[in-house]
Amino acid sequence: MIDVTLENFESEVIEASMTTPVLVDFWAPWCGPCRALGPVLEKLEAAYGGRFKLVKINSDEQQELAGAFGIRSIPTCVLLKNGQPVDGFMGALPEGQVRAFLDKHVPAETELAAQAEAQEAKQQLEAGDVDAALRRMADALAAAPENDDLREDYVRLLIELGRLDEAAAALAPALARIPVPLRFEALDQWLKAREFAANDPRGQWPIEQFDARIEQNKRDFETRFAKARVLMNRGEWTAAMDELLEIIMRDKKWDDEAPRKTMVAILELLSPRKPAQPGAVAAGRTAGGIEIAGKAAVEQDPQAELVSRYRRRLSMALN
Repeated sequence: MIDVTLENFESEVIEASMTTPVLVDFWAPWCGPCRALGPVLEKLEAAYGGRFKLVKINSDEQQELAGAFGIRSIPTCVLLKNGQPVDGFMGALPEGQVRAFLDKHVPAETELAAQAEAQEAKQQLEAGDVDAALRRMADALAAAPENDDLREDYVRLLIELGRLDEAAAALAPALARIPVPLRFEALDQWLKAREFAANDPRGQWPIEQFDARIEQNKRDFETRFAKARVLMNRGEWTAAMDELLEIIMRDKKWDDEAPRKTMVAILELLSPRKPAQPGAVAAGRTAGGIEIAGKAAVEQDPQAELVSRYRRRLSMALN
C-alpha cells in the first residue's frame, strides 16, 4: 500500500497501471467506513500476490485529485488500467464483494505465469535460440489460452519462420470466435498470402511477369490480387497496398471485397499494439480527468504515419 499525492500520482498510479491494475482508495482519517475498508484492501493486496497494486489518497489533503476523479463520498475505490479508470465502487464492501470486483479485472495466476514465460521466450529469441523460444511460447499459451497477446506473438513468429501449418493450428481457436478479433483476421490474411506464395505457381513469378499481364488488361484483378499476395509474402507492404488500392478503385465489391479485407489486414499488421509501454504516456487527461504530464511525441512515428496515410487512401477509394 502506497500513499499517493499529486507529486507522485503519475509514477505510482498512471505509469504503474500500464503493467499492473492499480486500485485507488480515496479515504479520510475521520471516516469510519474508510477505517473498516482499509484493512480489507490491504489483506487482499497481500493475498493476490502482486496481481494488483493498492494506493491510498487522502481526499482531505489531496482535494485536487479527489475533485478530478469526481469523488462525492468516501470511501470510494477506483481501478485503473493502462492509465485509465475502468471501474470502481463506493462504500465499505465486505471482503467477498471486493474479491468479486477484483476478479473481474486482475489477471489470474495462470495469466501472470504465462506472461513470465512469454518474457523468457523473448529473451531466448534475442539470444537466437528460436526453437527454445517457440517451445516456451507454446507451453505458455497452453497454460493461458485466453491470452490474445501471447497467441498473436506466437502466430506471428511461426508465420515469419515459414512454419505455416503450425501457425494455422495456433490461429484456429481465435478464428473460431464470433466475432473474430481484427488482429487474428489480419494474421489469417497474412498466413493465406504466405500459403499462396508457397503453393501456387504464381508465387514464384517475378514481379515483371505480373506487370506484363496487368499491362495487357488493367482489370485483370486475379493477377493484381496474386501480385499483392506475393508482395505481402516478401514484406513489401506499401507496394502490396498500392496494388490492392488499384483493384478497389476499379471494383469495390470484387471477390467479396477480398482486396479491401486484405488491405485492412495489412494496416492492422503494421499498427503498433496498444496500450503504450510505461514511460511513453501521452500528455493529456485520463478518463477521470487527471492531467497527465507524460512524454508526448513531438513527431509521429514514421510507421504510424504510413498507416495513417494509407487508411486515408483506403477511405477515399471506398467513397
